[in-house]
Amino acid sequence: MKRKTGQDRSITQNWRPATRAIRGGTARSEYGETSEALFLTSGYCYDKAGDAAARFAGEQEGMTYSRLQNPTVQMLEERIALLEGAEACRTMATGMAAMTAALLCQLQTGDHLVGGRAAFGSCRWLTDTLLPKFGIATTIVDARDPQAFLDAVRPETKVFFFETPANPTMDIADLKAICDIARERGITTVVDNAFATPALQRPMEFGADVTAYSATKMMDGQGRVLAGAVCGTEDFITNTLLPFTRNTGPTLSPFNAWVVLKGLETLDLRIHRQSENAMKVGQFLEGRVPRVLHPFLPSHPQHELAMRQMDACGPIFAFEVEGREQAHSLLDGLELVDISNNIGDSRSLMTHPASTTHASVSPDKQAEMGVTEGLLRINVGLEDAQDVIDDLDQALSKAGL
Repeated sequence: MKRKTGQDRSITQNWRPATRAIRGGTARSEYGETSEALFLTSGYCYDKAGDAAARFAGEQEGMTYSRLQNPTVQMLEERIALLEGAEACRTMATGMAAMTAALLCQLQTGDHLVGGRAAFGSCRWLTDTLLPKFGIATTIVDARDPQAFLDAVRPETKVFFFETPANPTMDIADLKAICDIARERGITTVVDNAFATPALQRPMEFGADVTAYSATKMMDGQGRVLAGAVCGTEDFITNTLLPFTRNTGPTLSPFNAWVVLKGLETLDLRIHRQSENAMKVGQFLEGRVPRVLHPFLPSHPQHELAMRQMDACGPIFAFEVEGREQAHSLLDGLELVDISNNIGDSRSLMTHPASTTHASVSPDKQAEMGVTEGLLRINVGLEDAQDVIDDLDQALSKAGL
């Protein structure tokens, strides 16, 4: 591969996903390094004053400041865009920075957003608390029902915002149906695709305008760094998102970008093995606990839709036991699986959403979202699946199940 091949879309768009995840976006320096270079610099120098002026005027290519551009970050952005099938991508310091920027960059006082009710707790805080502070009206609907989005549309509706699979209830939204409704009415769809990543689901293939990620999750996938990303058209990224991020500064560090680049090299391998492990664990839990919410199990109410939209389900699913006391008892009985609020890690992790990730959501909204006191979310890692099953087996017995 030549020095700039990885950034030549006429070549890289013909590569298959696994190749894009390893080589896409790579731009080698004059030293010809094999691995992507890590550029730890805040600023850049110019040979002449006129060069600086030309770059700031957009008349000359080149870097100006690492809040705006950095070679390592730029490589990651191109790689994620290739995997997503998007024209462009901008990365952020965290997943929530990505979600916030993707919404605030295009909304203003008087606008209206329709959001899915089953969502990560901080995403519900955005729609329920932050946006209304700026005079942006929001309507929360059951994203499992496309008609609910249509019924909520107003003349001032600008954005549909939802996630699928949803955190933590694993609700599945019909991407094509919802995106068709939006496109016919000039509404922008913003899809949180963090649970699936582009390795398992590509919302733009179903008509989504914007996808947003916590790259902390499967993209890094090893519990090391925080990162976020927003993908869209070149026009959206350059003319709508970039002015917001340029002036508010939710910038991803070059080191974190480099770590995520390394994570993407093994994404395809990790996410498919973890999907296989998660399926085995889900099958074990069926019949042992009152309810399992795994979209690729036939028992899931939206199983057929999930199978149409996703290549695999990923490492994450949920299940229910009898209330908080039993849920905490099960967690306390674990010996191999870690109690942690994170997901997308190569290690198996489990959490009680009602008291952690969704603790900031009021009890009535938790009930509306399906976050019960007995709900547990599990991230199945790369360990031998039988060891995870054995650990769950003994912990379930301790909890009286």
